[in-house]
Amino acid sequence: MRKQIPNLITCMNVISGTMAVFMAMYDNLLVAALLVLLAMVFDFFDGFAARLLHVRSEMGKELDSMADMVSFGVVPAVMAHLLIKLSLLSGAQYSPDSSYSWVEYVLMYSPLLIPAFSAFRLAKFNLDTRQTYSFIGMPTPANALFWVCLVLSYYWNNELFPCLWGNVWVLFGCVVVLSVLLVVELPMFSLKITDFSWKSNRVRYLYFGTAILLAILFQIGFLTFLIPLYILFSLVGYWAGWTTK
Repeated sequence: MRKQIPNLITCMNVISGTMAVFMAMYDNLLVAALLVLLAMVFDFFDGFAARLLHVRSEMGKELDSMADMVSFGVVPAVMAHLLIKLSLLSGAQYSPDSSYSWVEYVLMYSPLLIPAFSAFRLAKFNLDTRQTYSFIGMPTPANALFWVCLVLSYYWNNELFPCLWGNVWVLFGCVVVLSVLLVVELPMFSLKITDFSWKSNRVRYLYFGTAILLAILFQIGFLTFLIPLYILFSLVGYWAGWTTK
C-alpha cells in the first residue's frame, strides 16, 4: 500500500484536471483555473512523496505524464479556447447570435495546438536525461499557469486584461509561441534552489526580485507577467551563459 501513495496523489492530479474541464463546460472558468492550481499542488506532492518513501517507478513516471497531459495539456487548451471566444464576443461588432467567419473559427480552435505540443513534450521529457536540474523547453505546468493567470486576470482585474490580453490576435500569438516553446531546444531554469550562492542562482534571484517589484506595482495584475518574465529570464540566462543548475 505504501508504494501506491504517490500514484494515488497523481490520480488526484488527473481528477482535478478532469473536474476543471467539467467546470469549464458549465461556464465556471474561474473554478476551472483554481482546480488547475490544485492539480499543480498534487503534481508537486506526488514526486515529493515518491522521494520521501523511496518508491519511484517507471509506472509512476508514465502515470504522472498522463495526468499532466490532462491537467496541463487539455485544460489550458480549453481555457485558451474560451478566453478567445469571450474576447471575440466582447468586441463591439460581435454578439452571442452572430456567426463566425472562418478566420474566427481558426482563432478559436487554435488552442488545439496546446495538447498536441504538450503530448510531444511529455513523451520527449520521459526519454531526455538532460533535464535533471533545468528544463529543455518550457515545462507543461508553466504553460498551464500562464492560462490560469489570464483567467484570474479576466475575473479579478477588469482593467489590465482588456488592455494587454483582450485582443484575440494577442491570445492567438500566445497559443502559438507557448506551444513552440514547449518543444524548442531552449534551456529554461528550474525554480529549485540547491544552494544560496549568487553565481548558481542569479537568474532565479533576478526573476523573483522582478516578480516582487511587479506585484507591488500591479498588485493582482502581476500574475499575468509571471510566465512571460520566466521566458524572458530564461532567454537572458541562455544568451549570457549563466548556469541554471
